Amino acid sequence: MHTTRTFSRRALVSLSVGFGLLGCSGGANASAAITRATTDWAGQGISSGTIVISQSKRRLFLTQGDGSAISYPIAIGKSGKAWLGWSRVNGKFVQPAWSPPAVVKHDNPRMPNLIPGGAPNNPMGARALTLDLSEIAIHGTTPSMRKSIGSAASYGCIRMYNEDVIDLFDRVSVGTPVVAVR
Repeated sequence: MHTTRTFSRRALVSLSVGFGLLGCSGGANASAAITRATTDWAGQGISSGTIVISQSKRRLFLTQGDGSAISYPIAIGKSGKAWLGWSRVNGKFVQPAWSPPAVVKHDNPRMPNLIPGGAPNNPMGARALTLDLSEIAIHGTTPSMRKSIGSAASYGCIRMYNEDVIDLFDRVSVGTPVVAVR
């Protein structure tokens, strides 16, 4: 069962994905943001069913049991905001509502206190996979923020095209291991 969830301000400092108002880069690496693909993954030393976030490639890989991986284009955290290391998926949410954290409200005082799930300006997009790290998620995006895929644009979250986060959401479960590498 999937639930809709409203994230608290404190829980979303890292989920503040720029919202198109924070001066985020809008697609400096747009060539990296091509499409979802399957790639060879044999010999990488990562267990099947693991989400691998490659900061340098701006790609998220979901490893498969046949030695391949599904590769998705992503936006990563801005300089100083990207994270490295291991985590696990600890929640799955369909069209989550979003409350801008204090840092976003400070920079954009006219922003509403809550953006409902499914609203066209909700930076969480169609799905969110929360991680057991503080304030980090893998999530969709808004139509106006699609151009940021392939760049370093967020406050630490991993941003995906909505169609890709829906595909990933349907393939993983709570407890799926996640590793972010350079």
